[in-house]
Amino acid sequence: MKRKSVISTALGGMLALVGTSVPAMAADPDHPTVVELFQSQGCSSCPPANANLLALSDRPDLLTLSWEVTYWDDLGWKDTFSAPAFTARQWDYAHAFHRREVFTPEIVVNGRADTVGADRPELERTIVQADRGEGGPRIVVSGLDVTISGHAGTALVVLVRFDPKIIRVPILRGENGGRVLPHRNVVRQVTVLGTFSGGSHSYRMPDARNPDLRSAILVEASQGGPILAAARVPV
Repeated sequence: MKRKSVISTALGGMLALVGTSVPAMAADPDHPTVVELFQSQGCSSCPPANANLLALSDRPDLLTLSWEVTYWDDLGWKDTFSAPAFTARQWDYAHAFHRREVFTPEIVVNGRADTVGADRPELERTIVQADRGEGGPRIVVSGLDVTISGHAGTALVVLVRFDPKIIRVPILRGENGGRVLPHRNVVRQVTVLGTFSGGSHSYRMPDARNPDLRSAILVEASQGGPILAAARVPV
């Protein structure tokens, strides 16, 4: 097992909170809580966290995303969905949480707290504790145009495109060799549309190359910082 991918048992109970205190209130479909799993098909510890993500993916108050990282790719099985940009995103969170390493599996909630994700009750508690409430910028999507308004601080506007289908991947080698692993909401593209510093500003999304993918907009305080707002792009 690679050092960067070793799970410390201490992390199983640790929540890394960023910024001010977080309101413990339920999210809703208009203000979905963003639940991001960083995993690899070559990681034998990842399937339980992945199963928890799949179980939560139908909840309308959650936006679940699976980011497949690259640092397991030289250990017997190359992840079929991994990309350097996805590993870079996990490193952004590691820096924000004052960590020297990244690990799999890791679930980050609203960019504010993280957990290993294999323990379902602990994951549920993290989701509640890291809820951001109904504040933050307002996101309006019309066709390919995205308008952000309200929030006064500087933020990044990020477009994420993901596959909503359940994809079953046969793993032929490595730690999970012989298993068939289901995947859902696998991120395939991530693009920074621009910065936002208050008032009202519009951004243009690029045309989707794959019509089967779904899109979401994230407004983030910084790279690896708290997610201030999120919205699914209407189909």
